[in-house]
Amino acid sequence: MNNRFFSDSHTHSEHSFDGNDSVAMLCEQAIKLGLYSIAITDHCECNEYYANNVRKSAEASIIASGKARAAYGDKIKVYTGIELGQPTQNKLAANEVLSLCDYDFVIGSLHNLKNEQDFYFLKYEDENVNGILEKYFTQLYELAVDNRFDTLAHITYPLRYIYGKVTKEIKYDTYKQMIDEVLKVLVKNDKALEINTSGLRQRIGATLPGEAIVSRFKELGGKFITIGSDAHRWGDVGSGIEVGYELAERCGFTYVTVFEKREPVMLPIN
Repeated sequence: MNNRFFSDSHTHSEHSFDGNDSVAMLCEQAIKLGLYSIAITDHCECNEYYANNVRKSAEASIIASGKARAAYGDKIKVYTGIELGQPTQNKLAANEVLSLCDYDFVIGSLHNLKNEQDFYFLKYEDENVNGILEKYFTQLYELAVDNRFDTLAHITYPLRYIYGKVTKEIKYDTYKQMIDEVLKVLVKNDKALEINTSGLRQRIGATLPGEAIVSRFKELGGKFITIGSDAHRWGDVGSGIEVGYELAERCGFTYVTVFEKREPVMLPIN
């Protein structure tokens, strides 16, 4: 990769329930690609925190990222992060996991509606898609207002699974007002928006979100963009990052942001 500040700010190791490889393997791939930094952001699904003993996995991830920073710190910046899923569905769990260490970076995300399974498992029909998406953006707004994160991840997450499963076309304009309310909260609170490149590896074939929403975030006064592959195995680290940087630049951003000790660090795109 030809940009000395390319960074992958969303990765998962074996310490995520759906991750495959060690933190060391993720870091070694990032070094091979010449990345400036990598954030280890293993899952913490707050709604499952106590039932599935997520604290144990979170603590293991913290330890592993610290060891990787000590081992690889002369070659790459390794940030200790977490993906805080559904924090409004169990605020006590969110408070507890955020108290475990001084994180560099916290991702906020919504993988399932309250009392529902992950969007991956839902059954989509033409007649229920609109209702699902309206609930999603309503609960995403609540998550944004809750304000426990540094960047809001893959805000079009359900489309990753809806795409190709129903005949109904999903039009941005249908949900523009609801999405705008989420983006305005991010702008007001000086939070970042994530360009998640995982969709490029999936059937949808696009970043999450796409150009229309990233441009709108900039138009509304958004300052901070993070870019992450959402890798769940070593081979996907850095995947699509160049596309994400190009998208950010097209939308008017001249910097991409990483976080150290929860503070934004602006890295020039060019």
